[in-house]
Amino acid sequence: MKLANIRGRAALVLGDEIADVETVSGGRFGPEIMSLYDDWAAFAAFAATVSAGSAPLVEAGLGNPVPAPRQVFAIGLNYRSHAEESGMGVPTVPATFTKFPACLAGPFDDVHIPGDTVDWEVELVAVIGARADRVDEADAWANVAGVTVGQDISDRTLQFSAGSQFSLGKSWRGFGPLGPWVVSVDELADPDDLALSCAVNGEKMQDARTSDLIFSVPRLIAELSAVVPLLPGDVIFTGTPAGVGAVRQPPRFLQPGDVLESWIEGIGTIRNRCV
Repeated sequence: MKLANIRGRAALVLGDEIADVETVSGGRFGPEIMSLYDDWAAFAAFAATVSAGSAPLVEAGLGNPVPAPRQVFAIGLNYRSHAEESGMGVPTVPATFTKFPACLAGPFDDVHIPGDTVDWEVELVAVIGARADRVDEADAWANVAGVTVGQDISDRTLQFSAGSQFSLGKSWRGFGPLGPWVVSVDELADPDDLALSCAVNGEKMQDARTSDLIFSVPRLIAELSAVVPLLPGDVIFTGTPAGVGAVRQPPRFLQPGDVLESWIEGIGTIRNRCV
C-alpha cells in the first residue's frame, strides 16, 4: 500500500492513479490522513481490497504524508559510514534528538536556506501505526504503518551553537520534507536492507544501504518505547549515511538555486528546490 496526501486529502496510490480514501470507502474513513494512523489495522485491511484508482496521479498535488505527528524522533550517527567520516566512535545507544513537527514539509516543497552552512541528510523515516510501549525488538515492525523518504536538513552553525542546539538547528521551517508517500512494510522485500541516495543538482552526494544502520528500525523502536510510548502517526528519522556536506574537503553546503533530490529503494523520490 502507498498512502499519499493529495492536496490535503488521504489517497491510495495505485500505479499512476489515485483513489480518494473517503470516496472509495464510502465515508468509512475520512479525508484526514492523520486519522488513518490512529486506526491503522482497520484501514490497512480495507486498503488491501482497493485495486483501482479513479484519477491520475499528479506529482504537484502531493503533500507531506504525515503532516501532524505528535512526536518526531531523530537519530544521530546511526550509520557506521557516517560515524567514521565524522571521526566519532560507534555509539552504544541511539543518539536521540527531536525535530519539531512544524518543520515538516512536503516531498516537492521549496526549502528556505537561512544561512551559509545548511546541509543535507537523506534518511529512511519510519511511521508508527500502533501505540508502541515497551515493545520487544522482535515485535517492532508490527507497530510500523510504513516508511517514507525524509531529509533531515541541518543548519550546522545553529546546530552546534551554545554547546548544542540539535533540535533548533534541524527545525527551521521546511527542514523536514517527507514523501512522496508512506509505503507499508509488506510492500518491501527486505525492509532492513534498502538502498538510499541523495544528489545535489544531479551530483550524487550520498549512496548507501540501510543494512549499514547501527541501530535498525526495530531496535530503535525497542529503545525509544522503553522510555516513552510511541503514538500512531509519530515519525522516526533513522539517521543518515556518509556523504554530508560538512565533512567534505572543502565543506559544501546548500545554496539558493540548488535542487536536492533524495531516493530510497521501494519507496520513491522527493525533490526540493532551495530558495
